[in-house]
Amino acid sequence: MRLLSLLLLLSLSAFVYFRNATARPIARPPGVLCPLAPFQSAQDLPPAFEHRGYHIQPLARFALEARVLSKRLYRYDQGAKLAPLDLALGWGRMSDSRVLEKISISQSNRFYFWYTANPPIPLEEIALSSANMHMIPATTDLEQRLKQLKSGNIVRLRGYLVRASGPDGFYWQSSLTRSDTGNGACELVWVEELAVR
Repeated sequence: MRLLSLLLLLSLSAFVYFRNATARPIARPPGVLCPLAPFQSAQDLPPAFEHRGYHIQPLARFALEARVLSKRLYRYDQGAKLAPLDLALGWGRMSDSRVLEKISISQSNRFYFWYTANPPIPLEEIALSSANMHMIPATTDLEQRLKQLKSGNIVRLRGYLVRASGPDGFYWQSSLTRSDTGNGACELVWVEELAVR
């Protein structure tokens, strides 16, 4: 009985250790890691299409390289089947560790929140150089890769900003600007390509 208890305790300890190790943020050296703002274009858009019972209308081509500031998985809200996770992403000085160490970041209820008692950069720049993005993976492989991301990862992704409609009057539209804040300001991103470092 003691041996069984010891084995269970060791197994639990190993599980907690490895779970925490995989959740630990990736440390990055000081300096701007992702200097460019996201790219967006309304030219040459593909037609609307169906995905998992939703009607998807591309609104703009979209590409970015950004630092993952935070990740939040969603399983039970109305949009979880379509967009199972949100990424809070930063570029420009919001990809610099010296800036980020002075800002507290969190996500909840499909929003991204930041707080700083002593702003390392202007507050407007924080808002313009970061965003919460709802991720719609085009494939199950992309979904798994997105779910494995950690704070500190650098991601390059391509796809579209989209509008989605579905059963029971479901409607969700992406923001088309990085300068808005609050309700409706998040990007709804159809992800077709993803590179991670």
